[in-house]
Amino acid sequence: MLECDCLAHRFGNAADNGVRQPRYPTDMTDAEWAAIRPLLPVPGWMRGRGGQPEAYCHRAILDAIRYLVDNGIKWRAMPADFPPWDRVYAFFRRWRDHGMVKEFHDRLRAKVREKLGRDAEPTAGVIDSQSVKADAVVGSDSRGFDGGKLINGRKRHVVVDTLGLLLGVMVTAADTGDRAAARVLLHQVADAHHRLALVWADGGYTGSLVEYCLATLALVLAIVRRSDDQKGFVVLPKRWIVERFFAHLMRTRRLARDYERRTTSAEAMVYWSMILLMTRRLARPHPARG
Repeated sequence: MLECDCLAHRFGNAADNGVRQPRYPTDMTDAEWAAIRPLLPVPGWMRGRGGQPEAYCHRAILDAIRYLVDNGIKWRAMPADFPPWDRVYAFFRRWRDHGMVKEFHDRLRAKVREKLGRDAEPTAGVIDSQSVKADAVVGSDSRGFDGGKLINGRKRHVVVDTLGLLLGVMVTAADTGDRAAARVLLHQVADAHHRLALVWADGGYTGSLVEYCLATLALVLAIVRRSDDQKGFVVLPKRWIVERFFAHLMRTRRLARDYERRTTSAEAMVYWSMILLMTRRLARPHPARG
């Protein structure tokens, strides 16, 4: 009887390397694994696309990436009980380059929405951006200075649904304007989510972008403004949803600063952070109904 039912154990060569025992807070529980196992993309070597059958357990590799993202370690500092760091990174890179991390993330998001009684596809969302400092490894071609936030680094542009789940992310230099990035990001999100009809935004997204969204994307961009007579911190309708999303990212240590050489890796790290959050939500028992 197999000790692990991942595809690498069932059809690959992972059985030669044994089964790892969970020991860290980021390791998936059996309930999490049971929830996500059917949602994992099928490896290319099983679909006749070449490559050798994988030699390391998929569950162990997923746990290794979760550990790295949540604890902010270097790839070469991967604990010894995980598969070798270069094999874990090769898995991360393959999923990044072939869009598999986004595919897996989107499947999880649909399941979380359905578990909460929502349709799998959203009809409304919220857009915003977050500037973060960049590490020294980030080259000058993908970093800039955000004069408003006084941050030298990169900017994460995101669209989330009304539950705060990620619909799309784009990482740019910090000096990229919100409206310029929003044109590209909203086009991508609208193409992927055909039911999306309304997106809330702050005052930084005013101007021609509103007309562009309506005429080109059939999308209503609703601006949520702060009243001139409001003083101090005020929770604004809808905008707090995306602020809560950014707060979650900042609790993920790998995302407290941008350490990635490539913007595609920075985007993948955001997806992995949300995967960690959503697998836990899926594994929770349904709330009791009165």
